[in-house]
Amino acid sequence: MAAAPLRIGIAGLGTVGTSVVRMLADKKSELERQCGRPITTILVSARDRTRDRGIDLSQIQWVDDPVELARSPEIDVFVELIGGDNGPAMASVKAALESGKHVVTANKALLSKHGVELAQIAEENGLLLNYEAAVAGGIPVIKTLREALAGNQVSRVFGILNGTCNYILTRMEAEGMSFQECLADAQRLGYAEADPTFDIEGHDTAHKLSILTSLAFGCQISAQDIYLEGISNITPADIKAAANLGYRIKLLGVAQRTETGIEQRVHPTMVPTSSVIAQVHGVTNAVAIETDMLGELLLSGPGAGGNATASAVIGDLADIAKSRPGFQHGPVFGRPARELAPYQRARMRSHEGGYFIRLTVHDRLGVFASIASRMAENEISLESIVQHGDAAEYKTVIMVTHETTELAVRNAVERITNDGLLADKPQVIRIERAA
Repeated sequence: MAAAPLRIGIAGLGTVGTSVVRMLADKKSELERQCGRPITTILVSARDRTRDRGIDLSQIQWVDDPVELARSPEIDVFVELIGGDNGPAMASVKAALESGKHVVTANKALLSKHGVELAQIAEENGLLLNYEAAVAGGIPVIKTLREALAGNQVSRVFGILNGTCNYILTRMEAEGMSFQECLADAQRLGYAEADPTFDIEGHDTAHKLSILTSLAFGCQISAQDIYLEGISNITPADIKAAANLGYRIKLLGVAQRTETGIEQRVHPTMVPTSSVIAQVHGVTNAVAIETDMLGELLLSGPGAGGNATASAVIGDLADIAKSRPGFQHGPVFGRPARELAPYQRARMRSHEGGYFIRLTVHDRLGVFASIASRMAENEISLESIVQHGDAAEYKTVIMVTHETTELAVRNAVERITNDGLLADKPQVIRIERAA
């Protein structure tokens, strides 16, 4: 006797939702063979019924209210692809879990804000809350951290988590374009939104990083405790200087265990051009995980787009389809939600490593001696220092430090600025050891 179909309802028919409906139809036979049962779309919900989405919805029932859809007794799984950290997304996911429905979501903003609360509801009701598509698109990083690395202790997780930023930085390096030129081109091609702030200022990466941090270190999600810098202040001069020094600039999200707590940060980072992560170009994402038993693992692949994200959603659905009644599901964040440790933030600016510092200074007597003095006061040792002549009255000084603390670097740059030595805003970029 054939197993009953897994009946799903999908809320949100944008690029990802449409791709999920299409792929479930196109891969129907293959999924049934792999899962031992059909996966069938029963209900859908979206704001506009009349829009042509290029898929056949004639055999699927439409429900205007996503919360009503989430509670419907006709479905077994609710797929939330609405987006947003509150509103209909939160209301519908909570309603689905409270109504005994498994949930699959691609919503990193929702999870970064309400993930622990939703995980508790799911676990109390013996339900699955799957979210592979919420971080790094089609890369199976959630499953890797939650399941495949059992017994490993993670010391650091970092990566390129936003395709828009990686695309812009790649184009800036390859073609010598300015940030604004690359951003405009990314918007034209659909890689960046009309309002790109969420991507380029690092918020999207921060949401994803906070989820990875919880999985990696067994702590509660704390997106508000992430040190955040975007890429809008990166110039062609920085890109060129990095290349000359043997580095490439990437926007990284980094979480690591320290003696004082968990450090989370998102910022432009210089990585050696010889590293694997430096070779990740365009809209591709990559995540590196450092563990005590396995060493370093690097996962790379498509980080966004309809097919990549839909693939992750369908993988989550397949996991649910393969599970059987009475099976005890694993915890949502790798440890029971009620046992997740409170997030303990590491000391502010505790990062230790090398730094790239670019200063545009007035070309006058004593400037370089003053800079050297400020560096020495903060016990900063320089690996290299390069001077370039720009206009007659200005010079560019590029320094690479040996390992030091961010606090020392910030103090030194602040004092140099207060000394009136600078003709432009200073640039400070961390140098990260990378896979």
